[in-house]
Amino acid sequence: MKYLKQLFALLAVALSLSLIACGGSEAPAAPEPTAAIPTAPPAAATLPPPVVNVEPSPDPNTDDGGSAPAAPETLPDSGSGAETAAPQALHPWPADRFGYGTQSHATVGDPAMTMNVIANQLHLDWVKVQFQWALVQPTAEAKDWFHYDGIVDEASKQGLNLLFSVVNAPAWTRSANNIEGPPDDYNLYVSFVSELVQRYAGKVHAIEVWNEQNLDREWTTANGLSPEDYVDFLARTYQAIKAIDPNIIVISGALSPTGPGDWVRWADDFEYMDRMLAAGVLDYADCVGAHHNGYNIPPDVPYDQAGSLPEAATATFRGPFENPYHLWSFKTTLDGYVERIRQYDAEIKLCVTEFGWGSSEGYDAYPTGFEFVNDNTLQEQADYIVQAFQQMHASGDVWLAFLFNFDFGNKGGGPTDDPVPYSIVDTIGAPRPAFGAVADMEKVP
Repeated sequence: MKYLKQLFALLAVALSLSLIACGGSEAPAAPEPTAAIPTAPPAAATLPPPVVNVEPSPDPNTDDGGSAPAAPETLPDSGSGAETAAPQALHPWPADRFGYGTQSHATVGDPAMTMNVIANQLHLDWVKVQFQWALVQPTAEAKDWFHYDGIVDEASKQGLNLLFSVVNAPAWTRSANNIEGPPDDYNLYVSFVSELVQRYAGKVHAIEVWNEQNLDREWTTANGLSPEDYVDFLARTYQAIKAIDPNIIVISGALSPTGPGDWVRWADDFEYMDRMLAAGVLDYADCVGAHHNGYNIPPDVPYDQAGSLPEAATATFRGPFENPYHLWSFKTTLDGYVERIRQYDAEIKLCVTEFGWGSSEGYDAYPTGFEFVNDNTLQEQADYIVQAFQQMHASGDVWLAFLFNFDFGNKGGGPTDDPVPYSIVDTIGAPRPAFGAVADMEKVP
């Protein structure tokens, strides 16, 4: 998702469910996000989080005031002059290996420091970056790849596997002049992704084809929200990627977990998934994308058991407790996707390209409509994230999992910016408890 936009839709969902319970018929439209796509990274962006040792041992010789990771030892001199090989991404990624990753706002700040922290302090295998097509190709003739060149190079230097979620069609590709939808001619996207894969040959290891296409703000087209159209879009892109590098993992665009929709503003994700599967989506995906941002219940609680939690009596955000529906539950949502996929294929797994829990603890404000972040303590955020990683690994149903997020905390617009409460660093870049929890978590392949 781009900056948690699915949650704007969920505001309307909660209203819809409440109105249904009270005898109403239709919810008002969800508020539209107002932030515009930047044409370049902010000039006054804050620095990335400092390199922080989870077991502090200050070293006055480091630039950041913390303890820098130890330099790799060289092999004994054999007279050959050979040095220790640089870390390498694991490509192709084994089908039986669980991947631990996080999303980074790496277009802001120093990508070298960002990738160093992800690899050497959080000890993760994968990094996800949302790749904005409109930023790179604002006109048909212009190609400003420099926004991502450093990210690709620094991830490669650290041996990280890199996922690009390729989104945001430039305005010139759309008669509707809406960069949140796909291009009028799908082949323009296919051509751009093909060029991306060729430019970064061997350094991009997975591509997620679009994002939350069951929301109208992400998929505005003449045909509206159409799973069948999306499968066509995916199929063309999949075939082009595989012709260039068959080892790149192609992930279908993750759906936004929603409630019952009118198929104009949004579509219920379970219904949309059913139609994607019937249209043959599994023929054109190595992995099925999924999102979930955990609200204010733990990751192992099904939606219909939320009411039995102690939090049901105290939570300020009432959705999971008064309007039970699958969208509130991390477990029920992922289980529902897997059950549907298994009716078609026993082998294909989920790639959870975004999951997390937000907490406003320590802040004096929160994003409008995100009241659930007030119900989660920082310790709960840390506990739920680790539990979710472990739960996904143990299920055997998830191939890759990406925490949302590492570093939007000090690269966003403050506590009222949607992604900031989800970050595992705070607004000055200091680690929150979840940073240490992820760093210390055992990463079982």
